[in-house]
Amino acid sequence: MNTVSMDIAAGRGAVGGGLLVAGLIVVAVLIGAFVFGVRVMRRESRRPRREEQPHLPADGPVREVRENRAPDEMPRSDERILPHDLPAHGNSGSRTDPSADRPRWNDGSSGSFGSGGPGGR
Repeated sequence: MNTVSMDIAAGRGAVGGGLLVAGLIVVAVLIGAFVFGVRVMRRESRRPRREEQPHLPADGPVREVRENRAPDEMPRSDERILPHDLPAHGNSGSRTDPSADRPRWNDGSSGSFGSGGPGGR
């Protein structure tokens, strides 16, 4: 063997040793992450058992309610009105609309997206 082939063989051995060390480091990090995850899970509160889970009401599942909603009117004032100055009617900001008519789009109108014409093609 000549020295050139010895140098090439030595270089490959060093690269292989470096890859082996890098692989061992990756495995050690993964094992450490697993152990850390187990410790975190042990500190968490336990999961609820089957009998502690929520149940359906006695009268069955809750059904959808269809109703028309009307917005609450803003009080008229010449001064600036802050949110805490508004009357407290609840959190929704709307109420049941007494009229049974549902708002519909006008014929020939596309709603809020333009004039309802054929548009440019």
